[in-house]
Amino acid sequence: MTTVPDAIAPMLATDGEPPTGGWGYEYKWDGYRSCLRVARGGETRLTSRSGIDVTATYPDLTGEALEGREAVLDGEIVVLDDQGRPSFPLLQTRHLRTPDAALLERSPVHFFAFDVLSLDGTLLLDEPYAARRELLTSLTPSGRLVIPPGYSDDDISPDQLFDVVRQHGLEGLVAKKLDSRYYPGKRTRQWIKRALWHTQEVVIGGWRPGEGRRSGTLGALLLGAHDEAGELQYIGDVGTGFSDKILDDLHSRLTPLERKTPPFASEVPRDRARRVRWVAPELVGEVVHRSWTPDGRLRHTTWRGLRADKAVSDVKVPLLP
Repeated sequence: MTTVPDAIAPMLATDGEPPTGGWGYEYKWDGYRSCLRVARGGETRLTSRSGIDVTATYPDLTGEALEGREAVLDGEIVVLDDQGRPSFPLLQTRHLRTPDAALLERSPVHFFAFDVLSLDGTLLLDEPYAARRELLTSLTPSGRLVIPPGYSDDDISPDQLFDVVRQHGLEGLVAKKLDSRYYPGKRTRQWIKRALWHTQEVVIGGWRPGEGRRSGTLGALLLGAHDEAGELQYIGDVGTGFSDKILDDLHSRLTPLERKTPPFASEVPRDRARRVRWVAPELVGEVVHRSWTPDGRLRHTTWRGLRADKAVSDVKVPLLP
């Protein structure tokens, strides 16, 4: 009887401009970061970035695609749109713990593997990224397991790749130092990420009831993130980017979490706190935004969706210039 290898916490990238001179590049995929673990017999386990077992949520991802190889793969769970691009809104439909056959057919997921951390019992964390990438591309996956392309700065520039990103509506680029080892659970400058738009993970701390067409449901969410001391700070609101289905889902999730007092350590402006229903800070989401104000508030936010793959404690206020 073969056993599934242990999960390995993901290495994290730092925001910045892609460097050149000994770097490799990959596209930044719009999905849920996960660790895919496969036993020799094909038994599979999926673990989210926060360490939660999400195997039952994605039964369409199986290790049989590796044809008997034992592996631990780092990658992204994605749902593709009709043009073959990862779509975060479509991925939102796969939140169900036990999806039915209709949902599996309507919104199938793929696993985009971009790193191999262990192969056939050999741990590869100390191997340089270039060697791990070579091993990864030597695999012959099938089914819903995909090895996306990677590039070297010997062959192409970040500007050329960003042209492709813009043309195809992708999220951005990740640059990886070719001689870097893998640092589980660490954020380092050995990996540099650059998105074409700004995103921010947020903790939902409250909601204001809607008016007019949104009467009876949500009007806006009040958002927070943790400072360096671990305190949850109020960082703004979001009131756009919701479909009727998303509003209904959020309303049903937030209603049981209601509390009498704000969960934020910082004071919420009076005009923003009026009529708010405060909630326990248990749900993580993501917004797109244009910029930050000098006092640490998000400007021009749009809701992207819940992040079931992220822990509340991982949501941080970025270090602003």
